[in-house]
Amino acid sequence: MPTFTDIDRHLGAIPAELATMLQQVDQAQGRQAAFRLQHPQRLDALTQVARIQSTEASNEIEGVTAPRARIVALVEDTTTPQNRSEEEIAGYRAVLDRIHSTSPDAIPFTVSVVKQFHRGLYAFSAVPGGEFKIADNTVTETGPDGSERVRFVPAPSWRTSEAMRELHDGLAVAFESHRYPPLLLAGSYVLDFTVIHPFSDGNGRMSRLLTLLLLYRTGYEVGRFISLEKLIADTKDTYYEALHASTVGWHEGDHSVEPWLRYFLGVLIAAYRAFEARVGAVGGRGSKTEAVRNFVRSSPSDEFTLDDIRIACPGVSDDLIRKVLRDLRDEGAVEAPTRGRSARYRRVRTDL
Repeated sequence: MPTFTDIDRHLGAIPAELATMLQQVDQAQGRQAAFRLQHPQRLDALTQVARIQSTEASNEIEGVTAPRARIVALVEDTTTPQNRSEEEIAGYRAVLDRIHSTSPDAIPFTVSVVKQFHRGLYAFSAVPGGEFKIADNTVTETGPDGSERVRFVPAPSWRTSEAMRELHDGLAVAFESHRYPPLLLAGSYVLDFTVIHPFSDGNGRMSRLLTLLLLYRTGYEVGRFISLEKLIADTKDTYYEALHASTVGWHEGDHSVEPWLRYFLGVLIAAYRAFEARVGAVGGRGSKTEAVRNFVRSSPSDEFTLDDIRIACPGVSDDLIRKVLRDLRDEGAVEAPTRGRSARYRRVRTDL
């Protein structure tokens, strides 16, 4: 049963932890908006990096991959897709660009637009898009030993159209009531959309694209500059755990949206921290050093590569990155368990 069927039970009394996280996001959004007004031209590099990372990461979560050079070319629209994976990557980029280039208020948040976006995902493919599933589907997980287990059972196909209409109607009414924090409504929509799983394929990627649109419509634009999709990919296990925890009892209306909302807000907080770290990289040497330290401090994953820092901190030289990492190693904050170009550093402390 969708969260919006009884939204007051879920969001009528907000737990203290979620209230604190909402406050952190709002404060960070205020700082990001001020920086954007004062230095709009300095965000172009972040926007381009985010487009590439978002397109790559959101597809990779679903097992759709391609060499990095091909992904960059597809995102920059300087090549044409050569196989099924590249067709889907190009489709994601096209829908992402539409969301980024259009005023959020100019895109009505309707069921028909959701279908249009899904059609766009497959615009470069012979695979038909834009229609709801006609057969039931199940979301499974493959373990290290090759075994599969059910993550959750989506809404049945015969209920899909009605469930999506109810979801959008419920969201519209909740927004218009002004009784609930818009961020929590956005997160609740994403949970319900994921459980309904309205399409035969592409639901995960659609959920992340719709997340961006909802965030932009409610005034939270950090996803333009920091890839939320990459943050999710870097914490994929936690992502699935949060979804699982909040889908238990969903069909009976006995679920708790809190675990998912905690994860949802946590990703946003990490994104704003990454934004503040990266905008520091455009200043002098001291701010560049702090940008690298901030990346290590706020990275959602304890393991990272030199290339991760290069992407996160454009304009910082490799020599300076290595120096900061040596300093952090000497301070006992970082370990480098492997050697060579693909060395993966490990964070052992966050009190940097």
